[in-house]
Amino acid sequence: MAEPAVTFLLENVQKLLVDHIKLVSGAENELRLLQNDLLLMKAFLEESANKREKGELFRQNERQIREAVYKAEDTIDACLTQAAAAERSKGFAIKNLSKRLDLAKKVKSIREEDIQPVFFRARMDFGNLPIDREPVTTTQNPHTLKSPLLREDNLVGFEDEAETLVKYINEESDELDVISVVGMPGLGKTTLAWKIYRDQKIAFEFPIKIWVYVSQDYNIKEVFLTILKKLTQQDMSKLKEQELAEKVRHYLHSSKFILFLDDIWSGEAWNLIAAALPKKNGSGKVLITSRDEQVARLANPKRDPHKLRFLNQQESWELLQLEVFARFDDCPSELNVLGKRIAKQCGGVPLAIVVIGGILLKKLSESGNVKEEWEKVSNSVSAHQLSYDAQNRTENIILLSYNKLPHDLRDCFVYLGVFPEDTEIPTWKLIRLWIAEGFVQQKAEKCLEEVAEDNLKELVARNLVMVDKVRASGEIKACRVHDMIREFCINQAAFAKQNVYQEVKNREGEFYPATSEILKSRRLCIHSYVVDFLRKKPKGPLVRSFMCFSKEAINLQAEYVTAIPEAFSLLRVLDVNPIKFPKFPSKITHLIHLRYIAISGDNLNALPDAAFKLWNLQTIRIDTTSRSFEIKADISKMTQLRHLKTKAAIVVKEMKGRAESLQTLSRLSAECRLSDVLGKTPNLKNLGIRGKLDSLSEDKCLEKLNRLQKLKLVHDVFPAVKNEKPLSRLPQPERFPPNLKILKLSSTFLDWRKMDTTLGKLPNLEVLKLKENAFMGEIWQADGQGFPSLQYLQIARTDLEFWSASGDHPFPKLRCLVLKNCERLEEIPSVLKKSLQVLDIERVTKSIVEFGRELEREKLQNQDQLRERRGGFKLILAPGDGR
Repeated sequence: MAEPAVTFLLENVQKLLVDHIKLVSGAENELRLLQNDLLLMKAFLEESANKREKGELFRQNERQIREAVYKAEDTIDACLTQAAAAERSKGFAIKNLSKRLDLAKKVKSIREEDIQPVFFRARMDFGNLPIDREPVTTTQNPHTLKSPLLREDNLVGFEDEAETLVKYINEESDELDVISVVGMPGLGKTTLAWKIYRDQKIAFEFPIKIWVYVSQDYNIKEVFLTILKKLTQQDMSKLKEQELAEKVRHYLHSSKFILFLDDIWSGEAWNLIAAALPKKNGSGKVLITSRDEQVARLANPKRDPHKLRFLNQQESWELLQLEVFARFDDCPSELNVLGKRIAKQCGGVPLAIVVIGGILLKKLSESGNVKEEWEKVSNSVSAHQLSYDAQNRTENIILLSYNKLPHDLRDCFVYLGVFPEDTEIPTWKLIRLWIAEGFVQQKAEKCLEEVAEDNLKELVARNLVMVDKVRASGEIKACRVHDMIREFCINQAAFAKQNVYQEVKNREGEFYPATSEILKSRRLCIHSYVVDFLRKKPKGPLVRSFMCFSKEAINLQAEYVTAIPEAFSLLRVLDVNPIKFPKFPSKITHLIHLRYIAISGDNLNALPDAAFKLWNLQTIRIDTTSRSFEIKADISKMTQLRHLKTKAAIVVKEMKGRAESLQTLSRLSAECRLSDVLGKTPNLKNLGIRGKLDSLSEDKCLEKLNRLQKLKLVHDVFPAVKNEKPLSRLPQPERFPPNLKILKLSSTFLDWRKMDTTLGKLPNLEVLKLKENAFMGEIWQADGQGFPSLQYLQIARTDLEFWSASGDHPFPKLRCLVLKNCERLEEIPSVLKKSLQVLDIERVTKSIVEFGRELEREKLQNQDQLRERRGGFKLILAPGDGR
């Protein structure tokens, strides 16, 4: 999308004019004029984003705007890179060098020859389009709502889903009950709803049964007329919307009915329909299907949406056989293994299976080696879904969701394709990559990380991204995308469409795109043959991101250490964690536009002094086996630095000023002068400290960190044996950060008696993780007045045997308890049963397992009695613990 690119360049120009005015001396006026042009362009794009009918002409203009902006960005950054290089080699003054490079002249040329002409053309072209046309939701030009073609044959895997939904439908209710079915595109929401609509038992139970296909471009008058056609023979087409709504309400207010609303896209559509429904009629049921969970929750805040599951492997194989052979058991034996492999690769999405089934059927009917052709399909199932789908069913159904996305979400979504197939995507990494790439736009009262998290949550709510793991705090820890959606993202990101990124592939020894063809690429990702690629000495003068996702570690030879910075001088993102560098590449410090760097190496032990020149750098992530990592650079000069993360103990050598932007510092060495370092990082939100923690109990440095929410303490007394050097005590409660929500302790070997007197007094603590013998001793007698806000407690690797709790309200808000390797613990306080919603246990005693099963039985019984629709209880048993 063009708008994020414009916003990104605009922010960079503003920073240059405010923070680095000396660097652009002589070009200030032209940069300010460019700034004005960009502000006008941004306003134009924001206004046009609200227009529904834009068409291909506008999209072409938008691509041209983006390319013009890229050219301006590349020209400015190339000049800055040359200036920095000349300063290093010759010591020229930046002011004189800027004049010599004539940055002003180049900026003026870009403005007059690229930015202004393409902007003028876009406004002229767009002005001739029907931009003021409103979405068709009124009485003007009503049209007949046409439902998509519904399959009534070859239905597989919906029996249990239908049974669950029918159970909900048959529940008694005091008011109108709304049941929602949500799921990703192509999962079969409409097919499932249609199966229930056609069910004879439903027809017997509900005298009035109505099906309405709403769609993205709904017409509210036609929705009401479709409902009324089932209720009366009268012609009401001349009535106004409000009159129709009153008629619908009149006919349904005392009737026993079920209304199916298929494919609702927005809360606006639901609100218009809901206004006509009789809310007091407990005999009425509404079943809606939607891709958007937010719509479903708006429709009924009291009931969780029913999230449609994926088909399992057996169901996928059955459906594929039905599509290809029209029977379950007609597949020739020589194709059986291949067929099952292909079915599995469809990821349980019926649409993907149906599309692939059509391709395989065609291969079956053609002359030639069928097995060989099926083998080709099995090697690239996701690619075949788009490339060989004659009706474009897969692309079109995802394209509907893509076109519905807000413009600032589209690049975030398409970017997901850079990750390999079936990959777990860490949220922490993803949102910081989004920020570094310029996809996340600042919003009032929220930092960039919060905006990025909201973007991810919205993509999840729209069922375009799947949640893989959840943090103890409830936030998304990892996500993934279905291969079908990933292939769509790759297709949209291609050079010919948006030039967002390209994947470097090796085919029979040749790279595609060829190293000579990446001159115009913006971002490159590579999954294999990495060293071979670097050996060819690629050159990408416009490449802004280079990412490596190899499944295997790559030991980089010394001769290739400088290959990446020499190949891509304008890099903003360098994410090459699988590559093991023998040392920190000094030439990386020449990449002054870097915003994100993630590298690894067994002996990486220092950030060089020259790194302070990376004034754009936001995120540093180092993966090393070294016990310590020395920061030689003065990070207070790195004004944009927000996150510094490694498992090694970070030793800060010099810090003259304050690092106001720093949010993450993990893990800081306890041997540092903590008061000095933490006193200059007042805005930390995430802090880890590793080393000898004894002095921490007397230090006041933590209590001044008002914004700190997450703290991890690792008591590391290496080379001494850990259990011979227990931590004497923790800081007093008033010495902890006042707004601390998450605390992790490891290898502290504290006495359980200190739990309630210290940690139990922290008023805002919500998550407590006690790992690797954090507390030791046979007995924990918990005080019933402690832990007022604790929701999640994890205890791992301890010799605890007896845990009891006194008082009326111990752990009043505890929802999740995780016990790992607690092989002596005999009992859990029974008072926890009231609030506990999740019990996750692994390698525990039989008595703890039985406690969990008994609690599960009690919760299920209560749930049935109370007809609860939200919450419930979940028992998680590790393999082997259930015996």
